[in-house]
Amino acid sequence: MSSYELARQTARLLDSKKAENISVIKIDAISSLADYFVIATGRGSTHVRSLSDELEEKLKEQGATPARIEGYRSDSWILLDYANVVVHIFTQEARDFYDLDRLWTDGTKVSWQEA
Repeated sequence: MSSYELARQTARLLDSKKAENISVIKIDAISSLADYFVIATGRGSTHVRSLSDELEEKLKEQGATPARIEGYRSDSWILLDYANVVVHIFTQEARDFYDLDRLWTDGTKVSWQEA
C-alpha cells in the first residue's frame, strides 16, 4: 500500500470510529519526517486510546504495522508511526495546545473522503 493510500485508509478508519476533525496533510515536500500526517481528535482520553487500538488492529489486518507508538499512557495524545505516515490522535485540549494543523500549514491538505 502506498503512503497516500495508507493515509487515506487511516482517515477513513478513524472516521468510521467517530474521530472528529480529521486532517490529512502531505508534508513530503517540506519535511523528511514522513510523506503524510494524519491528525484526528477523540472525544476524551478513552476515545483516543480506542481509536488508536482500532486503527492499529485494522491496519495490521491489511499488512501495515507501526514502527512505534508513543504516548499510549498519555491522557491526551497518541502518535502511531507508520514510517511514511505519522498518525496523531489528540483530545481537543491537546490538539488546540499543540496546534499541528497550524505548524504544518506549508503542507498540502489532502481530501481523504470518497468522491
